[in-house]
Parts: sequence; C-alpha cells; structure tokens
Amino acid sequence: MLNKDTQLCMSLSGRPGNFGTTFHNYLYQKLGLNFIYKAFTTDDIEHAVKGIRALGIRGSAVSMPFKESCMPFLDEISPSAQAIESVNTIVNDNGILRAYNTDYIAIVKLIEKYQLNKNDRVIVHGSGGMAKAVVAAFKHSGFEKLNVFARNEKTGNYLAALYGYDYISSLDNQTADILINVTPIGMKGGKEACDLAFPEAIIRQAKTAFDVVAQPADTPLIKTAQALGKQTISGAEVIVLQAVEQFELYTGKRPSEALIAEAADYARKNA
Repeated sequence: MLNKDTQLCMSLSGRPGNFGTTFHNYLYQKLGLNFIYKAFTTDDIEHAVKGIRALGIRGSAVSMPFKESCMPFLDEISPSAQAIESVNTIVNDNGILRAYNTDYIAIVKLIEKYQLNKNDRVIVHGSGGMAKAVVAAFKHSGFEKLNVFARNEKTGNYLAALYGYDYISSLDNQTADILINVTPIGMKGGKEACDLAFPEAIIRQAKTAFDVVAQPADTPLIKTAQALGKQTISGAEVIVLQAVEQFELYTGKRPSEALIAEAADYARKNA
C-alpha cells in the first residue's frame, strides 16, 4: 500500500519500456518492500536528474540517450563508470547522487556464461553509452581482436581508440566471429524496428550474434542468426542481469535466483 514512506525508484529513457517497471515492482511486492518503480522520459536531463535529489527519489536507471549526458549533474561516479564514461544507475544517498554502470557487470557475466572465446574476432556496432560498457567489458575480459563500427565516425573513432581497438567505417567485406549490436536498430517502436544491424552475409559466417536490444528479445538480428543456426545472446538477458544489480543497489536486498527468474518471466509476459 502506498504511503508517505514509500520509496520511489524510476528510469529515464528516450523510449521508456515496461520491462524494468514490471520486474522491479514484482520483486518489491514479493519481498514485502515499501518501494514503487515508474518509468519516465524527458527532454531536460539536467532538471530530471536534479529532481531525483530534490524529491528524495531513491534511485534511477538511465537508458539511451542519457547515459553520458547525465554525468555532469551527479556527485560521485564509481571508478568503473568513470572509466567507461557511461552511467546507467543513479543512487540517491541522502541527497548525494552516486552513479554506477551495471551494464558492464551484465556483459562480463554473459561473456563468462556463454564461454565466448577471447581469441575470436569481434565487431561492435554502436558508439553510445551502452557501447562503451560493452567494449570495456570485452577489453577487460581479454579480447584483443575487436573492431568498432558506428554511423557517427567521430564517436566511433573515439570509442575504438579509448580501448586500443580499430574503427571501421563500413561493414562491407567485413567478417567476424562475434557480432554485437549496441544501437536502436531492431528496437520495437523505432523507425528501424524491422532492420538488420548487420548485413546477412556477415551474420552467415559469424559464430555468435549478440543484440543488446531488449524489446523485442527476438530482434531481426537474433531471428536471422537463429535461422542460420548461430549462437545468440539477446538483450532480454542483459536487461535482467543489470536490473538485478540495480535492485540490490536501491534496496540492499539480493533476490534468490529462483525469484529473479520468476520476476523476469513475469516481466517478459506483461511488459
């Protein structure tokens, strides 16, 4: 029951979805926590972040396109988020806004779960805040043969150089073992919802397709790769892993693996 002591957690996204809201609220209810979660969008990131402090909001997830632009308005940024230059989680500790990047943690866990070979060749498509977390996770996991492709040449070059990788200006005639989409291509509701993040010829010769887009889980990239018999990793897995880390930062509680799976299943069906 909502009351004056209920703590609000939220998300800030250019395209708010229902997965995080449903996932967090399900866990609050199951664990008897006096919290509520609500998704928001904004065209004024500075005042949105300042509102977290002013209104005593406990925490906020941060999604595209605010993962970098929110950073000047925060008080403390964790070393990993500072190194990545990207934030996806804000925690309000008595008016002090502390920032973290749980995307990075999620990607590292998925590299380990799927036993991705650090000798494989990788192409990352994208150069925004989430792409920074992905590239950092692969770098710190020992992958040396990685190229960054982005439609924004300036940010693509910057991201590649930041981790000692190469930027490629085109996907034509490229090959790789692991393909990673970190763009909105294939995202539900977007103008590129039906588009492939990589040409089919590249997907055909790859071993693994990894799409961080969570809605839908079966993006055109994932569906095409599955039809070709490739290993696939979907954004639905990323969103659960990073959300659990956020949940613990907000509440100080770590749900059991069984409850996490239950909440994720419920959120997928009701998002």
